Amino acid sequence: MSPREAVVRLVLVEDRVEDAERITSILRNGGMAVRPTRAESEDHLQKLLTESSIDTILVGAHCRLMPLESVVQQVAASGKDIPVIAVLDELSEAEIRRAFEAGIPRVAPRVHPEMLQVAVASAFDALESRRAVRRLQATLRETERRCDTLIESSRDPIAYVHEGMHIRANQAYLEMFGYESFEEIEGLSLLDLVAPSHALHIKDLLKRISRGEPPPKNLEVEAQCADGSSFHAMMEFTPASYEGEPCLQVVFRQHAIDAEVVRQLDELRQRDQVTGLYNRQHFLGEIDHAVARAAEGQKDMAMLLVEIDNYASVVGQIGLGNIDQLLRACAERLREVLGDEQALARFGEHTFAARLENSNYAATQALAEKVRAAFAARILEIGDKSMSITVSVGAVQIGERIASTQQVLAKAAQCVNAAVAMGGNRIELFDPAASDRAEQERIARRVAQVEKALEENGFKLLFQPVISLLGEPVEAYEVLVRMPLPNGELISPIEFLPEAEEHGLTLRIDRWAIGRTLGLLAERQKAGRNTVLFVNITTASLLDEKLPGLIGQQVKKLGIDGSRLVLEIPESKVFTNLRPAQEFRAALAPSKVRLTLEQFGSGLNSFQLLNHVDVDFLRIDPSFIADLASNEENQAKVREIAKRAHDLGKKTIAEGVQDANSLTALYNSMVDFVSGSFVAPAGPEMNFDFG
Repeated sequence: MSPREAVVRLVLVEDRVEDAERITSILRNGGMAVRPTRAESEDHLQKLLTESSIDTILVGAHCRLMPLESVVQQVAASGKDIPVIAVLDELSEAEIRRAFEAGIPRVAPRVHPEMLQVAVASAFDALESRRAVRRLQATLRETERRCDTLIESSRDPIAYVHEGMHIRANQAYLEMFGYESFEEIEGLSLLDLVAPSHALHIKDLLKRISRGEPPPKNLEVEAQCADGSSFHAMMEFTPASYEGEPCLQVVFRQHAIDAEVVRQLDELRQRDQVTGLYNRQHFLGEIDHAVARAAEGQKDMAMLLVEIDNYASVVGQIGLGNIDQLLRACAERLREVLGDEQALARFGEHTFAARLENSNYAATQALAEKVRAAFAARILEIGDKSMSITVSVGAVQIGERIASTQQVLAKAAQCVNAAVAMGGNRIELFDPAASDRAEQERIARRVAQVEKALEENGFKLLFQPVISLLGEPVEAYEVLVRMPLPNGELISPIEFLPEAEEHGLTLRIDRWAIGRTLGLLAERQKAGRNTVLFVNITTASLLDEKLPGLIGQQVKKLGIDGSRLVLEIPESKVFTNLRPAQEFRAALAPSKVRLTLEQFGSGLNSFQLLNHVDVDFLRIDPSFIADLASNEENQAKVREIAKRAHDLGKKTIAEGVQDANSLTALYNSMVDFVSGSFVAPAGPEMNFDFG
């Protein structure tokens, strides 16, 4: 999970609260969800290390409260895996060397927000990876323990061999060869359990395996017991690992039936009885092997998943009695197209699969298209019926970036489902190496959509009622900007603002939204409705020196009360742009337009910000409202914010109210206004009954 998807629990070691607050704002502005705590003393840090879950510690390089060395020592003494980042006042060789000598390998300059964001994100990603590895190691140890128990209790004679020597054998194996304990066989060569007539062949086989060649699935030999007697046996080989080391699992089975019969039985276990293709279980083993090779760097492997389109309708036409013939005909068509060298399998009721070797993106796409065309272009003979069917094909390139069997299967299923959803008779191919290219194409499409919406006045506005809990006769709405997609779906700013901001389009969006809102206020005023509208703006607007003047001109031209327009901007954006925010506020004063701080309370000392920027409303951070009814700590925080705001003459708004219990808790908290889907959902019209 990336730091943009998870809450990063942060401890800041800084002499000044303002410096800690600035770092928090920089990270939030970079899209990270952070939960900051400032360590106020060495004892406080010790308590945090002991009692809290911490993801990252940031310490000022010249912090007098706690020097770098002290922080490193406390973290080391805690025994916890917590990355520490030194925040440098300047990115110089001396500063970096000082951090390194203190034992802190990660540094970030205070004056470069992007580098600070990257440092924290990379530290968190590395920490999450280490945590995942530890979880996997614990799972692996438990799995190995269970497997060891199962092997020991198994009646199959099983041994593990490393470089030709026995490193593990179960009781059945010992009994078969006449040994009483594993100590007698430990370190014994596998060659000592094979009759001299077969020793040379086994020796050559072990050499080939050591060079990386795959072992045969089975081998007929003459086995030799401890007392010199021998018996005819079939050896079965499987690559395995024991205590983290690669090895070979060997099973000796006494020969009771003809070798050809054994081979045929083994073949039957691997095959689907209807189609003659491999069955699902065998195919999963093939994908496991492909994934293992991909993890080691082998390239150009892929998987195809082929599903019969409109299967229920096809069965209705041919009758239930002809299903097996349908499946056999499809299997034969796949053999014709892909040949016998590929691993073909019946994967589901009406789904087939293939593992492709030496197949890069272009080759996989060509083969997938060849499969699709082979069904679409030719008639299938099913008993006494002739009919045309189509298939949907999902393809996945197997590589290091998707080296997990579950990932491969999931992506193949997603591709097939996508092809089916688009009407079938098509292919969908996932190539992890092409994900970066696809992302660039997605960004370009999104930017084009934003530009088109701006040029054609295509954005839509929704209105969510903001309701007074204290009975004030105020008709207020949150104005929500939505962008329509070609399919008619309306998407929220979270889905298009990042691309718009990157390409310098947010100011144009803000101006459109503000202009449209002012027009609506004029219409409402003419209709005798004293409506208040809240509109979000971005940092680009905060930094635009011309915007306040343009708003003032429009307010005057329309003859409306400017106080009916309330502009909203996140607390973190204001904190990192304090001087522009002060100038913006002052420039708005003549038009009486009001301001709201959004996400209020998320910083270390949010109320300190009010000493520098005067605002009218405080919109409480939604994280405090999400589980308000069951979280006493959040209830206390909301009450504290509401009381302090009330003392300062500020109005508070709780957004995102989702249930009756949360609303009840807010009634007792001194909060002035609430909004949320439970209170009243957003809609295209301002028709809520505030009476």
